[in-house]
Amino acid sequence: MSKVHIKQLSKVFGASGTNTVPALQGVDLMIEDGEFVTLVGASGCGKSTLLRILAGLEHHSSGSVICNGADIVGPSADRAMVFQHYSLYPWLNVMENIKFSRSLKANREDITSADVEAASGRADALLDLIGLNKYAKAYPNQLSGGMQQRVAIARALMGKPAMLLMDEPFGALDAQTREVMHDLILHIHRMEKTTIVFVTHDVDEAIYLGQRVILMQPRPGRIHSIYPVPLPVRRDQEMKHSTEFRALKSEILARIRESSGMTTDQELLKKLNQTSEIT
Repeated sequence: MSKVHIKQLSKVFGASGTNTVPALQGVDLMIEDGEFVTLVGASGCGKSTLLRILAGLEHHSSGSVICNGADIVGPSADRAMVFQHYSLYPWLNVMENIKFSRSLKANREDITSADVEAASGRADALLDLIGLNKYAKAYPNQLSGGMQQRVAIARALMGKPAMLLMDEPFGALDAQTREVMHDLILHIHRMEKTTIVFVTHDVDEAIYLGQRVILMQPRPGRIHSIYPVPLPVRRDQEMKHSTEFRALKSEILARIRESSGMTTDQELLKKLNQTSEIT
C-alpha cells in the first residue's frame, strides 16, 4: 500500500536571508495506491526536488508529505528510486547488482533460510522479467545503456517497494530503446501493482506512461494543471497517433509554454529576427 498526500508543500534552498531560492510553493497532490503519475514542466519547476522529497532524500521547508498515514522524514525500503544515470556497481555482475540490497546489514537481520530462498527466486523472476537472464554474470561495462537501466529497475524492485520513484530514467537512451523501456515499465506496473511517480521532460512519454499527467510551473515550482489520460490501461505505441493523444499533447505543450513564459521569449526572438532583417 502506498497512498500519498502532499499538502501545502514548500521547499526553500539556502539559509534564511537574501540568498534563499524558493524551489516549491504550496504543492497539493494526492497520489492513489497503485497509481502511475507523471510529472512534466519546464526546467526549474521543481519536479526532481519534489521526487527527492518523496524519496526522503530532501527535507521540505513547510507543509507535509504523508505516505500511508506517516510523515516522510527520510529514506525507506518502501520507496525505491531510479535515477537517470544507472548507478550500477561496476565490480558486481548483473545478478549481484540486483541482489545488492539483500547484502545490506539492515536487510540481513533475523533473516531465515526461507527468506534467502524467496529472495533468490525473486531475483531470478526479475531477471527474466527484464529479459536479461542470459546476462546474469555480465558486468555493467558489458551492457548497453538500456540494459543497464533495466538492471537498475530490477534492483529497485528487488525489495518489493510500495512506491517506485523515477527521475528521467530513460533520458539518456535513444528513441527506439526508450519505446522498449516504456512498454517494459508499463508491464512491470501491471505485474507489481507498484505506485509509480515518474519525472520527465518528454510530454509524449508523460502521456503514454501516466494515468495522470501533473504539469508543474516554475518560479517557484507549483502545480499548474492535472490531466487524466484518456487511454486504456494496456497501451501500445500506435496510441501515440490517436486524436486523443495528440490533442492532450498539444494542450500540455501550450500550457508549458504559457506557464514558463516561453511565449513571451518567442515573441522577443521574433522581434530580434525582424530587427536583424532590417539592418
